Formats: sequence, C-alpha cells, structure tokens
Amino acid sequence: MTKKFSTARTVAIALPLVFVGIAFAADPVGGPDQVRELLQKAGYSDIRDVEFDHGLWEAEARQGADRRHDIAIDPATGEIFDAKARTVTLDAAAVRAALERAGYRNLHDLDRDGAVWEVDATAPDGTAVELRVSGYDGRVLHRETDDD
Repeated sequence: MTKKFSTARTVAIALPLVFVGIAFAADPVGGPDQVRELLQKAGYSDIRDVEFDHGLWEAEARQGADRRHDIAIDPATGEIFDAKARTVTLDAAAVRAALERAGYRNLHDLDRDGAVWEVDATAPDGTAVELRVSGYDGRVLHRETDDD
C-alpha cells in the first residue's frame, strides 16, 4: 500500500514537469478561474470572455503588447492553443489528410479559428460529427455528434 502511494506521489510530482513545455498545467482545467490562472502563469493578461464551448475552454487575452486575441485551452491537459504564440503549421489540406488517415471522410466546412480547426465530417463508424482539431499537429481535440 505504501509503495502504491509513493508511486502515485511520484507521478503527481513528475507529471507537471512533462507538460511544462506544451501545456503549462498538469491538472484538468475545470472552471473559468482555473483558465484565468493558467493563462496568467503562461504570461497572458487582460483575460476576458472565458467560456466552455464545443469541448474546449476559450478566452480572449493579451500576451505582451499584442492586442487581445482568441485562445483555446484543452480542459483535459491545459494545453494552450494560440496562433499568435505558436505557429499553426497545418493548412486545410494537411488537416484533411490527417483526418482521412484517422478514418474520417466527407470532410467539409473546414474553418480555422486561431490555432484550432473546426471540421464537419463522417466518423469511421458512419456518425456525422463536428470536430475541433489541433492546428499544430492534426489531432482531434473534441468530437461531438452533429445534430443537423
């Protein structure tokens, strides 16, 4: 029992070190106050309009002397998606290719909002879905059934 507790404690201490470069947080982001705190620690200021929308936290904030701009935050990892702070490397063709490799088809209405792409598609199981996709690496951040 003591060994399990020690292992869990080690993981809890080591986990923040793993995410420092990509996420700025190891704990899930569970509310607007945590979003503000996460963004402040990452150097953002004048944080406004924090809301949870389609599986991601969203906010408007400044970084340095920049004007306020849209930022998305993964609630599970705390990863910040900001097109002004990190270059969005994937264009629509690359996002389409990544999703097709993952088995999605009938991709349409690809729209980039900051560092996150929004895409309507058919999932591998045939379900019509709305996706939120990382503009950095093409991974699906959120998937929900398209009720249209």
